[in-house]
Amino acid sequence: MSMSFSGQVALVTGGAAGIGRATALAFAAEGLKVVVADLDAAGGEGTVELIRNNGGEALFVSCNVTREADVRQLMGRTVEAYGRLDYAFNNAGIEIEQGRLAEGSEAEFDAIMGVNVKGVWLCMKYQLPLMLAQGGGAIVNTASVAGLGAAPKMSIYSASKHAVIGLSKSAAIEYAKKKIRVNAVCPAVIDTDMFRRAYEADPRKAEFAAAMHPVGRIGKVEEIASAVLYLCSDGAAFTTGQALAVDGGATAI
Repeated sequence: MSMSFSGQVALVTGGAAGIGRATALAFAAEGLKVVVADLDAAGGEGTVELIRNNGGEALFVSCNVTREADVRQLMGRTVEAYGRLDYAFNNAGIEIEQGRLAEGSEAEFDAIMGVNVKGVWLCMKYQLPLMLAQGGGAIVNTASVAGLGAAPKMSIYSASKHAVIGLSKSAAIEYAKKKIRVNAVCPAVIDTDMFRRAYEADPRKAEFAAAMHPVGRIGKVEEIASAVLYLCSDGAAFTTGQALAVDGGATAI
């Protein structure tokens, strides 16, 4: 179903693979011009190539979302190339924890908070003025079901995703009357390279991941992309400040 995006501009961070790539492709399929940002240049260029091969228009920009200069340059390149920014999907994130809270390191804490929280904050800091200047827009930030409750052995990651939801809700209220909507999408376990790295070594973990979702399987990247496009669409014009769980029923238990 078309969502009337044609001719508009979307930005996707973490667009080199997984949920980011799927969402960039989905935006492009709806006729948007897409800016793909990532530190993985090969993956990011690969996403752009897929879009162009399907007749779409896209640009790759290398960006470390923890660095203000990189984020500022990313927004500048977006406006330089396409003149505006209508939608932003702040999806760049990392997950590197291996144990219980007291077993974590300061380096892990700083890395996770840097990408997952500071990165989202910096991106919104430079996206919001662009949207204000043009009279509106929509932002979706990637949180997680780990941001809606507990995540044993992933306490720092969970805290970072709670923070993403807090940033999203606060920005949504601050800019609600400025025609800028801000929401978060909260995936459960999704079939991505990150998932495969975490579970391929132990099939029992994969079985547990499937069983934690009442629907009996893990999610697909395209299902998260669909949720992001909905939150950006006119169909969600009355939806802001929400944390949408796309989780196969996991948080309903």
